[in-house]
Order: sequence, then C-alpha cells, then structure tokens
Amino acid sequence: MKTLIRLAMLSLLLVICLGTAFAEKPGHHPRYLHALSDLRDARAHLDLLAANEKRDAEETQAIRKIDDAIKELKKASIDDGKNLTDHPPVDAKLKREGRYHKALALLDSAHKDASQEEDDAKSQGLQGRFIADIDEAHRIVEKLVIKFKK
Repeated sequence: MKTLIRLAMLSLLLVICLGTAFAEKPGHHPRYLHALSDLRDARAHLDLLAANEKRDAEETQAIRKIDDAIKELKKASIDDGKNLTDHPPVDAKLKREGRYHKALALLDSAHKDASQEEDDAKSQGLQGRFIADIDEAHRIVEKLVIKFKK
C-alpha cells in the first residue's frame, strides 16, 4: 500500500514538473505571432483617418496587402484568434505622415520577424507569399510618404 501511495505521489510530481516545463516553452512560430501583431498595428495606423481626411487608392491598396500578409501568416502559424482591431491604440495626435512612418517601422519589424529561417517545408511557400505582401505594402506606404511630402 505504501508503495502504491509513493508511486502515485511520484507520478503526480512528474506530471506537475512536465506541465511547468511545457508551459514555459514558446509556441511553434512565436516570431510569426509577433509579426501578426505588428501587421495589425501597421494596418491600424493606415486605417485611422482624421475627420477631414479621405482614404486614397494607395492607402486602400496598402491595407489590402497587409490583410493578405495577415491571411498568409495565419496559414503558416498558429492562429492566435485575434481580431484585426486587436492592436495597441493608435496615437490620435499623430498626423498622417507620422502614421505612415509608424506603419513603415511596424512593417519593417514584421518583415524581420516573419523572414526568420523556416524549417517546415510546407510553410516555406507561404512564408515567401506573406513576405512579398509585407514588402509590397511597405513599397506602397513609402510612395505615400513621398506623395505626402509634395
């Protein structure tokens, strides 16, 4: 009987230790999840308009490219289940050009996180597509910055 109790206690201790070890292990694609957060935040910076501002075709195109990148990234990673509107609040005091610059920085960060070496062959094709979408959104926003300065 004592042996059975000791074995049960040892099993319980082993389960607790294993649970703790796995709880601290990061997800399969933690950089992808960070890239998703950056993309959501970049999208919000492009989506926010002041009352006297109108969205132009290039802003709409950049937002679509970010949406495409988000979709592809979700296919390649563990879907975190967050909504596109789940992002840090956008600084309402930022002028349009400031929002563009913030979006560029976030797109750079997303590109860096998403382009880490991929060991899953199935995800490599997806990785190429979402990086291309991120880069296209970046190119469009760079054009917006130049256009805005004129």
